[in-house]
Amino acid sequence: MSVFPAPADKRTLEEGTVLSPRFDASGLVTCVTTDAASGELLMVAHMNAEALRRSIETGEAWYWSRSRQELWHKGATSGQIQTIVEMRIDCDQDAVWLKVEVAGDGGCCHTGRRSCFYRRQPLRAEGSAPLVFA
Repeated sequence: MSVFPAPADKRTLEEGTVLSPRFDASGLVTCVTTDAASGELLMVAHMNAEALRRSIETGEAWYWSRSRQELWHKGATSGQIQTIVEMRIDCDQDAVWLKVEVAGDGGCCHTGRRSCFYRRQPLRAEGSAPLVFA
């Protein structure tokens, strides 16, 4: 049983003041995480009801690891704790946006980089264009 109420009618879902997330068939919502000060996109992850609840209750980012199939307190082992400055829910209540401050060395990606979005795809390139490290 979820700690959140079931999604209501469309108008209440979009204009109401009750958090009633629309979890997908796997029980997840998408979470976009950005740096609270700079706005830099850090990562995109997923949350189940427990991760969302813990994030709200603790003020620190919790996610659901799809690869490990377990709850994940971001930074618990790396020291890169993400303190939530602001949390927003989208119009459909099926996506979350966290604005965070990152502790430790400020990294967020498992590769050791600040952001998981460290490669650019060239646009309007003829043929096959390789990814470019940003």
